Amino acid sequence: MMESDKKSLGTINDPRWQKITARDKIADGQFWYSVITTGIYCRPSCPSRTPKPSNVTLHDTLESARASGCRPCKRCNPDGGSTDAANASLIEQACRLIETSEVPPSLEALANAINLSPAYFHRLFKAQTGLTPKSYASAHRARRVRDGLSLGLKITDVLYDAGFKSNGRFYAQSSAMLGMIPKHYRKGGLHEVLYFAVAECSLGTVLVASSAKGVASILLGDEPDTLVRDLQDRFPKAELIGADADYEQSIAKVIGFIEDPNRGLDLPLDVRGTAFQQRVWQALRQIPAGETATYAEVAQKIGQPTATRAVAGACAANHIAIAIPCHRVIRNDGSLSGYRWGVDRKRSLLSREGKDK
Repeated sequence: MMESDKKSLGTINDPRWQKITARDKIADGQFWYSVITTGIYCRPSCPSRTPKPSNVTLHDTLESARASGCRPCKRCNPDGGSTDAANASLIEQACRLIETSEVPPSLEALANAINLSPAYFHRLFKAQTGLTPKSYASAHRARRVRDGLSLGLKITDVLYDAGFKSNGRFYAQSSAMLGMIPKHYRKGGLHEVLYFAVAECSLGTVLVASSAKGVASILLGDEPDTLVRDLQDRFPKAELIGADADYEQSIAKVIGFIEDPNRGLDLPLDVRGTAFQQRVWQALRQIPAGETATYAEVAQKIGQPTATRAVAGACAANHIAIAIPCHRVIRNDGSLSGYRWGVDRKRSLLSREGKDK
């Protein structure tokens, strides 16, 4: 075998080569590669044409890449921060601006603040967070309203603190924002009606509860009474209605999805959480069945690469199991780590989706 063929085979068999051909942005900073024919070195996600493996040398450190005698690529800038990291920093600035403004800033104002065109900023924001700037602002405003009402503050004070300019505008959006009228939310869900059902499946006991908007909880466990108490604790003053024949169809769909994930789950959801939690949960719903992502990858996806622990906290706070697939998030070393409803259930769900662990 010729020397070039041996080198090519060695490169192809190295798992890092697959990251280069996939232009894996997650691999940036983990290694670099130089190309003898072009005389440049690059980061794994470089958008340039994929070189022949026989012309590639892989480097564990940036110093090693520099010592190869090649120059840094002008397209991917391997010596500096990645484009994704720079974009994430810009979007994080925009998020902080939204969160600290009394009134949600306009698209133009946000774009100007970080020196981007409105159209490009809008696309970048949605790609990084999974939400449009307007949706993010609405979610943050909703969190401020929920927090204020949970503290028992006056509704008038809460609506103005959240940036609403009039009672009419606030009440027009309050039911969609809270799932009920503000007075009832402040009283712990008073007069809200939740239908629920409990059944057995191969994972144990499952409880499904829905409001008028959609499924508000999917809980897994070993004992029905424990799951019902969990639901009661979350909605202490809501009216809980069980054993409704019509509602049994909803839990049948959930159980069918648990047993066969390829069937999909076509149910409306009533997702309640902070702006950050909703960004995380939206990112989780974008992970296809049969695939996994690390907490770090989810943090990067939402534009906050340093928020790994906060992402883990949002996963732990998820009350809608399966439909918001926090079971598809794993540690950087590939281990399953914790799961609100038990690691064994997490392993079983991943196995059914074709991701054996």
